[in-house]
Amino acid sequence: MSKGTLFDKVWDLHTVGTLPSGQTQLFIGLHLIHEVTSPQAFAMLRERNLKVLFADRTVATVDHIVPTENQARPFADALAEEMMQALEKNTQDYGIRFYNVGSGNQGIVHVIAPEQGLTQPGMTIACGDSHTSTHGAFGAIAFGIGTSQVRDVLASQTLALAKLKVRKIEINGELPHGVFAKDVILHIIRQLGVKGGVGYAYEFAGTTFEAMNMEERMTVCNMSIEGGARCGYINPDETTFNYLKDRDFAPQGEAWDKAVSWWSSIHSDTDAEYDDVVKFDAADIEPTVTWGITPGQGLGISETVPVAENLAESDRAIAQEAYKYMQLTPGQPIKGTKIDVCFIGSCTNGRISDLREAAKVAQGHHVASGVKAFVVPGSERVKQAAEAEGLNKIFEQAGFEWREPGCSMCLAMNPDKLEGDQMSASSSNRNFKGRQGSSTGRTLLMSPAMVVAAAVKGQVSDVRELF
Repeated sequence: MSKGTLFDKVWDLHTVGTLPSGQTQLFIGLHLIHEVTSPQAFAMLRERNLKVLFADRTVATVDHIVPTENQARPFADALAEEMMQALEKNTQDYGIRFYNVGSGNQGIVHVIAPEQGLTQPGMTIACGDSHTSTHGAFGAIAFGIGTSQVRDVLASQTLALAKLKVRKIEINGELPHGVFAKDVILHIIRQLGVKGGVGYAYEFAGTTFEAMNMEERMTVCNMSIEGGARCGYINPDETTFNYLKDRDFAPQGEAWDKAVSWWSSIHSDTDAEYDDVVKFDAADIEPTVTWGITPGQGLGISETVPVAENLAESDRAIAQEAYKYMQLTPGQPIKGTKIDVCFIGSCTNGRISDLREAAKVAQGHHVASGVKAFVVPGSERVKQAAEAEGLNKIFEQAGFEWREPGCSMCLAMNPDKLEGDQMSASSSNRNFKGRQGSSTGRTLLMSPAMVVAAAVKGQVSDVRELF
């Protein structure tokens, strides 16, 4: 088993005890909730007449079901309105901090916690959402959990978990021009597989990650779960500390100096032992696009859709399924694939730096005829910052719609949905069948800059040709 890694240190510091099952009872420092997985959990508390043990360690927002066009209450979708009212009541009844629409702090749960400094190194974090691994970018150990576990954390502030193995994924070198953090994580998942990380925590290390800003690191850690890992993290450093300094919930004054000293101490030891180590070269990564129905079915923009016979035998059945669903032919170039809808946003790529990079590409260009393209900021703060910089004007002049914050078409639990078999170029995290709201809708994952290139050309394109 691993030894001396950040994961081991944080796990040991938060261990309450060992349960009869052999699992660890792990204390959770920060619990994030939203409107989708919490109503049933609160109902279970009421059935058992239980209280929320540490209400000050839970923070709520609304994101999945929020409309990004008309946000007038009541919401047009009756179920969305019901879920909204449930969250409003539950947070009020149990004294939980809630960032509602219009508060100035609302947004996607994995965007608002980091931007407010709630997410900090050395923490254990849980949320009823798969992409909680995002917070590992700060050197935290963050888990996505199910509804019954949301109940457990509300009631006890702990989780019963089996300790994970730790795989170090090391990438060194400077990323080529036009290659972004999204391309890096899609490349990793392509190489290791969507099940490659099962039973592991991923530690991302090497000069490539060290050179990334915090929002790029969040993109990488966000999609750890898509590679099968339960969590992913990056050791905290000066980049981490500079990002956190002076944020709402960051320590201040003397407490800040003490915090930085402690955060530095939990870094993985230079002689740490890992259960597995994998190395890649940044120079080998090019703009990457998924072609199939899992995030592991990725291609460099210069490549062609793989021929089943050339794949590992275990990958052939899903490839055949993907050809049929995606209406793609083995051997055809992915570049040039016609696009109907372009979506920029999500907890993977809806932050201010994502919008800046996309706006750079959009400026001076226009969305192709027949393409629907829209941009959804990850939070109210991101929207405000983008508008202060004039990014919204750049997008609108280029033919993109500028929306209100929310999860939007990442998972389409709101009015933003694909229709029929539309093909989507998306900066989100999952390309599963039906993920974007239509049972026959098709999704190609890529970086925000690549989404803009697709929108401008009306087809999958190499963003480097637009710079």
